[in-house]
Amino acid sequence: MQDHIDAPFGLAGRVALVTGGAGGIGAGIAEVLAQAGATVAIADLDGEGASRQATSLVEAGYKAVAITIDLADEASIMQGCARIVADYGAPWALVNNAGLQDRELLLAGTSALWDRTFSVNTRAPFLMTREIARAMVEANKGGRILNIASAALIGSISTGHSAYAASKAALLGLARASAMELAEHGITVNTLLPGGVITPGAMGAKGPPAEGPARRRPPFGYSTPRDIGTAALFLVSPAAQMITNQVLAVDGGWSIT
Repeated sequence: MQDHIDAPFGLAGRVALVTGGAGGIGAGIAEVLAQAGATVAIADLDGEGASRQATSLVEAGYKAVAITIDLADEASIMQGCARIVADYGAPWALVNNAGLQDRELLLAGTSALWDRTFSVNTRAPFLMTREIARAMVEANKGGRILNIASAALIGSISTGHSAYAASKAALLGLARASAMELAEHGITVNTLLPGGVITPGAMGAKGPPAEGPARRRPPFGYSTPRDIGTAALFLVSPAAQMITNQVLAVDGGWSIT
């Protein structure tokens, strides 16, 4: 069993809900939050994958549970969130991480890919935020909401990502509006912009070859899911109580090249 991360970044006694936590960036975030003492609820369409991740954390001495949620289905989101609240109480932190990144060239783009991408990357975070923020407000203990967008918003983009980049830009708009409306309840809302992270989702994305600035190697090299997780920990920790409506790029220095 590894040592737990101590205060002011400790999350002992708190619940953190991470979407898309069965693998990739989500798994990295779930691991770090669990090491900080949180009971991590790993939500994913891949229920078996979520269970494997949760079991791995539990076997390492941490607290984690898995729940299957179809983020393209409002009823599934509402039922899943209600179950988490009923079983574990209102989460302290919600990390809207799950996302689709299949590619289509702009001139060959289809509304089907656009709608599917927005349903998971933008609509689902809205619904998750609505449901979990309601529970946070009722619990009256504050909370943290963190949206995982993309360094595509600051130029680390590739061909075929018109739907993906647009959905992540909309997610940033949602974060800003949410931060304003939830501030009176002591709930912060912030956004991370990962860049250059090698994950199964990125490697397995469908579509034409990715070309463009996103292929430029960052000065510090490519990030790992854990690198995104440590940044996430800071923003969902008690230490970040005065930080809301902010955007942090975790891009290995790509933006200075």
